[in-house]
Amino acid sequence: MDFGISTFVTDEGIGPAALGRALEERGFASLFLAEHTHIPVSRETPWPGGAELPRWYYRTLDPFVALTAAAAATERLRVGTGIALVIQRDPIVLAKEVASLDLVSGGRAVLGIGAGWNREEMRNHGTDPRTRMALLRERVLAVKELWTKDEAEFHGEFVDFDPVFSYPKPVQHPHPPVLIGGSGPTTFDRVVEFGDGWMPILGRGTENLPARIAELRERAGRRVPVTVFGAPPRPDVVDELRAAGVDEVLFGLPTEPTDATLVRLDKIADLIAP
Repeated sequence: MDFGISTFVTDEGIGPAALGRALEERGFASLFLAEHTHIPVSRETPWPGGAELPRWYYRTLDPFVALTAAAAATERLRVGTGIALVIQRDPIVLAKEVASLDLVSGGRAVLGIGAGWNREEMRNHGTDPRTRMALLRERVLAVKELWTKDEAEFHGEFVDFDPVFSYPKPVQHPHPPVLIGGSGPTTFDRVVEFGDGWMPILGRGTENLPARIAELRERAGRRVPVTVFGAPPRPDVVDELRAAGVDEVLFGLPTEPTDATLVRLDKIADLIAP
C-alpha cells in the first residue's frame, strides 16, 4: 500500500515546492491537490462536508501550477489532482496542461477527476448542473483522444472538434492515470467506461468498502486500483483500508503555515514508517 497526502494549497499555507520536498523526504508517495476556481458569495449549494465551508476552499491555487512547482522540487513524488473539476475546464486546454505536467515531472502526473458539488460555481463556467455528468464523460473521452492520437478529433453533444494536433503527448503510456472521484450510484459506470481507478472520499459513500471494491472489480473484469483520499492518519483506519483492498491512502492535511505543517507531517510519517 502507498501513502500520500491530499490537501488544499493556498496563499496562506505552506507553498507547493516546500510541501513537495517535505513529503518526499518523509517517504510519502504522492501529493494530490484540490481545485476550486472560485467560491460564489451566495453559498446556496450546501457543502457535503458539513455546515461551514472551510476557509481554504476560497483560496486555492490553480492545481496544475502548484503541482508543477511541487514536481520541480522533487524527483519521485507523484503529483495529482484530487479532484480536477473537469466540467469547469476546456478539454483541449486540460489535455495540454496534464500532458505538460507529465512531461516536466518525468511521467509522474495523475488526473483525479469529478463533477463537483457547487452548482453556482458550475453555472459561472457556463455548465448546466443537470447535464454535468454527460459533460464530464465527453470531456474525459476527448482528453484521452488528444493524449493518444496524432490527429485527434471528437464529436459529441457537448464536445465537438475536427482533427487537431495537440502536443506535448504524455510521458506515461498510454496516458496518465485517470482516477474517478465520487461514490454515487453511477460512479462505477464511469470507472468501468473511462476510468483507470476509483478515488472516493473516505466517509462519503464508503460504507462497506470491501464489498464495494469487490463489486467494482467484478464489474470491470480487472483489478481496478483504488485510492482513498481525505483519510485520517490513524493506524486502525490504515488497517481497515488495507484489508478492504485499497491500493493507496491519501491522508487529509489541513492547510497551515510551513512550521505547523512540518510538525504534522512528522507525526503522520511515523505512522507510515516501515
